[in-house]
Amino acid sequence: DPPAKDDMGQMPKQELLMKSKLTAFSDVASSVCTGNLMMFSQSMERHQAFFIKAGIYLILEKLKTVAMRNLFKRVWLLCRTHQLDLKAFEDALLFNQEEDIDSDEVECITANLIDKGYIKGYISHQHQKLVVSKQLVFPSLSSVQK
Repeated sequence: DPPAKDDMGQMPKQELLMKSKLTAFSDVASSVCTGNLMMFSQSMERHQAFFIKAGIYLILEKLKTVAMRNLFKRVWLLCRTHQLDLKAFEDALLFNQEEDIDSDEVECITANLIDKGYIKGYISHQHQKLVVSKQLVFPSLSSVQK
C-alpha cells in the first residue's frame, strides 16, 4: 500500500506514515485534512529542506488549495446555510494568520475554488455572498478535476 493515495483523494493514515518513517508528512496531512492553514505553513517551512531534497516541495505546496477547501467546508458546516457571507471566510483565513487577506482576496480564492470544482456554487458580488448548491456543496476530492 503506497503512503499517499493521491489519485483517490485520500490522505495516508498517521500509523502508515510512522511505519514508513515518513513523519515529515504527518503534520502536512493532518493540516490539510482539518483545513488548518497555519499548521500547513509551519509544517511546510519546518520540513522544507527535506521536501526540496526529495523533489516534492512544489507538489506538496499544491495541497494548500485542498486545505483551503477544507477550511471553507468547516465554515459552511458552522453556518449551515446556502448563502454564506464572504466575511466569514475572510475571518477564518485571518484566524489562520494568512497574510494580505482582504475581501478582494477572499473573493478571488473563492472563485478559484469554484472554478476548480472544490465548491459547487457562485459568488454574488453585489451581496458579498457565496451562494452554494443545496446538495453536494463540497464534492469528494476524488471527483474533483485535477
